[in-house]
Amino acid sequence: MPKEFDRSRRVQALLQRQLADVIRSQVKDPRVGVVTIIDVQVSKDLSHAKVYVSDLDADAAQRSVEALNKAAGFIRRVLKARISIRTIPELRFIYDESVERGSRLYSLIEKTTAADEERSDADASGSEGE
Repeated sequence: MPKEFDRSRRVQALLQRQLADVIRSQVKDPRVGVVTIIDVQVSKDLSHAKVYVSDLDADAAQRSVEALNKAAGFIRRVLKARISIRTIPELRFIYDESVERGSRLYSLIEKTTAADEERSDADASGSEGE
């Protein structure tokens, strides 16, 4: 069983690298923005792959995902020419909002930390005057 797991990990890593290159260099659809392949999850039988992508422009992310899903057949053909595995999995592109969510949380933490520092500075200067 570990051998299957190792193979699926290798296929996932290979697909992630190749997909990034194919999308960057071969997909000419103007709806596809600057996307990053966050993760690839392949089914046990290697017949299906979920490709998690992130887009620099969060507003255009849904258009990018729709365009990539429409171009999935073309992308599979290009991958078949590049990769020598028995079958190229069917690709399903999914928008991964974890990067956006992480950025939003980081911003909230920064604001809270700054407010706490201001409050502690105000308390410290107020107690010095007594």
